[in-house]
Amino acid sequence: MRLPSILIVFVISVCGRTSAAPPVSFIDPAGLPGPLVIVGEGKVPEDAQKAFFELSGKEKAKIVVIPTGSPDADNPKATKALQKTWEDLKSVSVQILHANDRKQADDPVFVNALTEATGVWFTGPDQGKIIAIYRGTRVEKELKKLHARGGVVGGSSAILGDLMFEGGTDSAKTCEGLGCLPGYLIDQHFATGKEEKSLEKVIAANPSWIGCGLNEGSALVIRGRIARVIGEKDVTICVAKGAGRPAATEAYKAGSLLDIVQLRRAAANRAAKDFFPPAKPPEPVVDKGTLMIVGGGAAGPEIWKRFIELSGGPEALIVVIPTAMEDPIDKESGEERALKRFGAKNVKALHTRNPKEADVPEFSEVLTKAGGVWFSGGRQWRFVDAYEGTLTEKRFHEVLARGGAIGGSSAGASIQSEYMPRGHPLGNTVMAVEGYEHGFGFLPACAVDQHFFARKRTADMTGLMKLHPQYLGIGLDEGTAIVVSGSVAEVIGKTKVAFYDTRKKPVDDKDYEEVKVGEKYDLKERKKLEK
Repeated sequence: MRLPSILIVFVISVCGRTSAAPPVSFIDPAGLPGPLVIVGEGKVPEDAQKAFFELSGKEKAKIVVIPTGSPDADNPKATKALQKTWEDLKSVSVQILHANDRKQADDPVFVNALTEATGVWFTGPDQGKIIAIYRGTRVEKELKKLHARGGVVGGSSAILGDLMFEGGTDSAKTCEGLGCLPGYLIDQHFATGKEEKSLEKVIAANPSWIGCGLNEGSALVIRGRIARVIGEKDVTICVAKGAGRPAATEAYKAGSLLDIVQLRRAAANRAAKDFFPPAKPPEPVVDKGTLMIVGGGAAGPEIWKRFIELSGGPEALIVVIPTAMEDPIDKESGEERALKRFGAKNVKALHTRNPKEADVPEFSEVLTKAGGVWFSGGRQWRFVDAYEGTLTEKRFHEVLARGGAIGGSSAGASIQSEYMPRGHPLGNTVMAVEGYEHGFGFLPACAVDQHFFARKRTADMTGLMKLHPQYLGIGLDEGTAIVVSGSVAEVIGKTKVAFYDTRKKPVDDKDYEEVKVGEKYDLKERKKLEK
């Protein structure tokens, strides 16, 4: 896996104070409020220092350096040299902030420099000392405020994660970090061998977390939800076994991009008892209502008119969900215009990027009166980020349950199936990515792909079916749709649909069955119906 039974007991403490493991916090799809620049122990890579300076505001930067983790923290000559390193970049100001006890760290006057800072840099290697002095004090509070307002936090210390090693990797003991990177355990003096095994063991005992190992000369720059590897050495990501998958350790070279939200979602799924995908999904039957699943491209009049009819006719309320689209979203989407052009008289849009808003009853009240819901094209993972597990998603299903219609094209097609292909936030060429495999499941036991023959995606579905043979694969061509009621899928539109059943042997070198416009396919029996 590229990110992406021995019971081992580890002590988790707040550096000396035994406690329970910190709870895995809410996974915010927006990622982090401010940037992070995390470097391995040793000399700071030039690229990392440059990135921190630029993210701090360049010539307008107000940098605070906290050398408490350094053995030279009380050496004026050493701290002056450290200060000059940043002053040479021509920032507005560089201040050294160092406390020897918690009382000093809790002094309102002492923390004043943090209130106006645009960036804070920690030096190591004694991360335990940093936590012991600053955690729970005004320094930590002001640091969190700085990060929340978009300021950058960085340094060669593991304190920025939720968890960190206490006393080095030999002890396999962990304590709470400052939590700037929720859900992660950072090892900043990582190297393959003993340290790798220690990180893997701790992650095995804390499977909801991601292990992140940095070598000397490596760094990770995180903005929002995207992490970029820089420097000369690799950054290693570790995840625990779970969800029917083995533990995985993967090294990423400079230039690699990671999605920190995708990794956290993958870890959360591995740690869950009801993980996805199940070995035996339910039957592919739509008990109530009707689905209109379109393969992208230009949908013809018959598709739009049929959906309006299924939603209850021209007067019925149809709600369009444009959330899969990239920001900024148009005031009126193309789907809204198309529905109106073909006769719908009551069309409204519903959109948010915030799952907390999607859980507010007033937000999705419009769905309680809707006869149809249409999901836009774009990227299907955006639907998941905004609505998964919320009241809004529950109300989508309620539209179907009371006999309404659910429709969508491209991303709006794949989100309808139980297994959602091409969900990786970093690109649509990956068919299966942990953390973004579960669609909204209006169509159980199926995996729906789109733009299928137009973009020559038959081999992609073959690969997915080998990985998850328990699903029925469905490949929809552009301008083509299936109308699903009960267990029957009727093909309408322009061309054809491919159905992949791994229980059947390939015929004429094709591992799928083609069903053309005007024909029907029984999803439960997995066979084409005779006219």
